[in-house]
Amino acid sequence: MIYRLLALNIDGTLLQTNGKIHKSTKEAIEYVQQKGIYVTLVTSRSFPSAKKVAKALKIKSPLVTHQGAYIASTAEKPIYVKRINEDITYDTVSFLEAFPCQIRLVHEQFSLANKLKLNNHLLAKTVFTSGDPAFYSQQFVSSLSEYLHDQPVTPPKIEVYFEDKNDLKDAKSALGNMFTEIEIIELDSLRLDIVTAGVSKLTGLTYLGKQLGIRRSEMVYIGDGLDDIPLIEAAGLGVSMWNANYDVKRASDWVTRSKNEHGVAYMVKEHFRKQQPIEFLRKMNIIKK
Repeated sequence: MIYRLLALNIDGTLLQTNGKIHKSTKEAIEYVQQKGIYVTLVTSRSFPSAKKVAKALKIKSPLVTHQGAYIASTAEKPIYVKRINEDITYDTVSFLEAFPCQIRLVHEQFSLANKLKLNNHLLAKTVFTSGDPAFYSQQFVSSLSEYLHDQPVTPPKIEVYFEDKNDLKDAKSALGNMFTEIEIIELDSLRLDIVTAGVSKLTGLTYLGKQLGIRRSEMVYIGDGLDDIPLIEAAGLGVSMWNANYDVKRASDWVTRSKNEHGVAYMVKEHFRKQQPIEFLRKMNIIKK
């Protein structure tokens, strides 16, 4: 099979534990782009945060961000945006405020969160070091619902960080019964992402593929999270990182090395060195477009 697009998750896939991208990963991405392969990022991160990573990797293709709700190569000209409407945003936030959790409205230009003293140290580190660049405004307010009452927001995504696993389960179940207008995506036992109905990383990548004239069977996807499973299963070649949990690995066609053992670089060079450049394949009429 000839693959024409490589899509990558960021956290747990491209980034090492120290939050950096290894030199070998950068070289591998450059290598595959020189062969004429489209490379994109598919992430739960905000667009500005993903764009910072893309810049480091010299990726200029549109990025699938906010769990698939925001696709763009520049913030000024998104090619796809799906927002949670202001009434559903308000009602969802009002419900979640009954739980001890941090709620973040993640817009492409800013984030807005409730002030909450997080007792779980690891959770606090996750929330406050989300990788957003310095120019991305992050505001904290005492009451999100009061703020939204006066200043409505239509975010592409809402992030929710819980301190207790049971609270997450209860909130996810209740929200699912209360609203048909949103999708609730469980990233791990303490984190939910909420997007508008019909939005996911998979629908976002599928949309981008149609814009580029690339079928899912012509895509390679590399990820590590529970929200990556649908993409791993749908791609022509689905790859999981060694640091992924068992369910993610079980869904994949290939398990590469861990994020700290340069798993992306290893997989890319092992596979794509066997594939001729896209332009050569066109000249030989092996591919038609």
